[in-house]
Amino acid sequence: MRYSDRAAGPAALMLAAASVWMLGAGGAEAQGSDKSWMRVLGSAYASNEPIDRELIKEWEANPDKGFATLSPSNIMPLKAAIIRYTGIVAKGGWRPLPDQKLQSGANHPAVAILRERLAMSGELSEAGSSQSFDHAVEKAVRRYQATNGLAPTGVIDRYTIAAMNVPAAARLKQLKTNLTRVQEYAKTPGKYILVNIPAAQVEAVENNTVVSRHAGVVGKIDRQTPILKSAVHELNFNAVWTLPPTVIEKDLIPKGQEMAKRGQSALVKYKIDAYGGDGRKLDPTKVNWSSGAKGLTYRQQPGPENPLGFVKMNFHNAHSVYMHDTPGQSLFSRNFRAASSGCVRIGGIENLAAWVVAEQGWRPEHVQQMKENRERRDVKLHRPIPLYFAYITAWATQDGTVHFRRDIYQKDGVGEQAAAY
Repeated sequence: MRYSDRAAGPAALMLAAASVWMLGAGGAEAQGSDKSWMRVLGSAYASNEPIDRELIKEWEANPDKGFATLSPSNIMPLKAAIIRYTGIVAKGGWRPLPDQKLQSGANHPAVAILRERLAMSGELSEAGSSQSFDHAVEKAVRRYQATNGLAPTGVIDRYTIAAMNVPAAARLKQLKTNLTRVQEYAKTPGKYILVNIPAAQVEAVENNTVVSRHAGVVGKIDRQTPILKSAVHELNFNAVWTLPPTVIEKDLIPKGQEMAKRGQSALVKYKIDAYGGDGRKLDPTKVNWSSGAKGLTYRQQPGPENPLGFVKMNFHNAHSVYMHDTPGQSLFSRNFRAASSGCVRIGGIENLAAWVVAEQGWRPEHVQQMKENRERRDVKLHRPIPLYFAYITAWATQDGTVHFRRDIYQKDGVGEQAAAY
């Protein structure tokens, strides 16, 4: 990361950035937060330089642990948030921000509206009448962005404007809807894995404490990751990938037909094997993509191009989905990560895998060895770990912070606006 204040150093800046999202409306500190974050932030974040893309990538790919989303301790803060937002709606809600990019140092009439907006949702202690985008406003913007699933750049860009312009009534409805969802999980076991689909994040939780949090990639809008409850019962290291029906129908067959017209074989190019109903491997150049391709089984052997990466996590479900590593890591550093065919890719999955198999005597270095040597091995868990694929777009944590995420699959009943950023 490069900022005008070089003295702060990359490590200090990342520590500061990682602490911002853990601060509530009144600046309350969450577990593990750095009490000196405001001092560290200082002039390094007051720069007028263009947004640092490396900061955004690091922020997205390496989320801080924070509080457990499904913690029973979140119920009362969520109810309190509903009361507060009911009051905001009763007063007419907030004014929409104009389509005007703003950043530190700006002096513009839109800043007065921004101040008012931040004061209403609690990131700024008071609005005032100033049109100056000062350091206090910048810090408030960063808090808002971090608690709304946006990288805390401090710049009012089109994504931040879209998020802030979701009406207060819509946010209130989301809070009420998600209270029911969170209450459903309030008695979760002491050890579990949560995939929060709208947040595209994965939590490993023990005794209501987040052991690790991971960036995830979830299903596309037209190939949604399902909501489910199950338990991880097995890990496949360096597994053979059996292509799921959706990938065969929507990806492989169209690609096979397209390449066949050019005299090429998709199976040869992507190193995929086709098998007939009798289990025999077929000549890839003789697969008829126009008629017989749909009834075949397709597999890809372990290797650097295998979409499963080095480990796959299995759990019983009716949707043929699973969690897995991936050779393509770039998506984890993006803000919008609805890009899979329904399965969930996990960033830093080696840490999650090590936690999953720790009870069976595995150490983190053993998992790392499996990644490096590409040994094929299946590990069945003596005690399956509960797993939840949940759809939580609004919640509050015990420090008083209210969080919102995109309603990516539009399940909240508030329209497209809460999904369009």
